[in-house]
Amino acid sequence: MSSRHLVEPDLIAFLDAMPTMTLSADNLAAIRAARDGMLSQLPPFPETVSVEERHIPGPAGAPTVRTKIYLRKEGAALRPAILHLHGGGYIMGNPEFMGPQCALWADAFDAVVVGAAYRLGPETRYPGNVEDAYAALAWMIAHASELGINTARIAVAGESAGGGLAASLALLVRDRGEYNFCHQQLIFPMIDDRTAVRTDLSPIYGEFVWNNGSNHFGWTSLLGQPPGSEGVSPYAAAARAESLKGLPPVFMATGALDLFTEENLDYAKRLMADGVPVELHVYPGAPHAFMQVPGARVTRAYARDAMAALGRALGAERA
Repeated sequence: MSSRHLVEPDLIAFLDAMPTMTLSADNLAAIRAARDGMLSQLPPFPETVSVEERHIPGPAGAPTVRTKIYLRKEGAALRPAILHLHGGGYIMGNPEFMGPQCALWADAFDAVVVGAAYRLGPETRYPGNVEDAYAALAWMIAHASELGINTARIAVAGESAGGGLAASLALLVRDRGEYNFCHQQLIFPMIDDRTAVRTDLSPIYGEFVWNNGSNHFGWTSLLGQPPGSEGVSPYAAAARAESLKGLPPVFMATGALDLFTEENLDYAKRLMADGVPVELHVYPGAPHAFMQVPGARVTRAYARDAMAALGRALGAERA
């Protein structure tokens, strides 16, 4: 059963131009290259924002972590901050792809935004990705004076695998007890490896952009074992956590046609039951990555909701 008739009309051209294909070891290199080739099509950043690349210390015994740092040029002495983790199924992507969004945040909220190029599978298995993200947070806090970061106002954000990594990092930060986030911005997060082996999932979910074949490959590449196996760490798949108590407030958004809809709804319900403040949005007619069509009605609604929530969490009025 196709879900095409449910797709928001102004997203149809996007889906036709980006046919769904299942990722595998055979085509991963080509798809990575094609995705990187799209970077030249991204819009320019606001002239008010500066961008700097830094290679910061990684976890012990690991390579440095490449980061992009976005700042408003004429900013306040003390600013909120956002650690952004990019999407890509844990197997592809880079911080540049969401550079326009990071620059917008830096400009709109006068925030320090750090995008981290965490290591990817299958070349690097878990816990390489989450330890890289933790190292980026540790560096931000260690260099808070230099960067002008208000350490009481640091949010973590990400889309898809980046949203899943953000959720896992929030768990790791809670459990290690060294640092704190004020907010999680989880956009159709990839948080449950068990979705990849479900046989009862409605065909309405995941027909477009990211299907369960790609999902199975992404999780296998990250975990180094079949998804759904026993003993998967919650720092790899946040939905595996036994308790969500004590986590920072969450803004979560997903599309009604996304493969991750059910796992996202389940996670949101568990967060609420454990006393975590949650703002949840499910956008009708929206598949995975729908906001790549900025003019679509549903994208405009998402952008309004997400920016408002992030601004409130950071204590920053939009400039």
